[in-house]
Amino acid sequence: MTVRTAHQHRETKETTVDVTLVVDGSGQASAATGIPFFDHMLEQLGKHGGFDLTVVAHGDLEVDTHHTVEDVGIVLGTVLKHALGDKVGVRRFADALVPLDEALVQVALDLSGRPFIVYEVDPVAEWVGTFDPQLCEEFWRAFAFGAGITLHIRSVAGVNGHHVIEASFKAVARALRDAVRIEGSGVPSTKGTL
Repeated sequence: MTVRTAHQHRETKETTVDVTLVVDGSGQASAATGIPFFDHMLEQLGKHGGFDLTVVAHGDLEVDTHHTVEDVGIVLGTVLKHALGDKVGVRRFADALVPLDEALVQVALDLSGRPFIVYEVDPVAEWVGTFDPQLCEEFWRAFAFGAGITLHIRSVAGVNGHHVIEASFKAVARALRDAVRIEGSGVPSTKGTL
């Protein structure tokens, strides 16, 4: 079996981002972005996705956290796309419904090659630590477009911002874990490509 892994270094005037991903990993994840809550969420994504994931980012945090969060999304999505290659044998479609105490988040995704996002999550809280919950949508949009996937995220219930956001990261992780699973020998598309 081919090892599905990729690394990317991206540098702009606003950020420097390095991401390494092993799709068929053991859930070993570490993140260092200078935004502690965001690091925690990225580690949840790796752990519950079953990915070995390393994220290191340096951004203009003195300006805002927006550039760092968005650019990590772009790079992480691109790395996933490269690691999956031609997607031969992948399950392709997956969904997850994940609770965290009072919060419940539903995710459905398709490794379609066509980037699209539907994000129906009320941020609930104004801030979680030094993290602006509004940036979750920016992160997931950047990720979906970088990866070339269709991604739906919907909050079903929740009043605690930390719980809602964490449930969303875990739900995407679980859906990705299922979607990337090899279960066949061909490309799961009548077009012959994804």
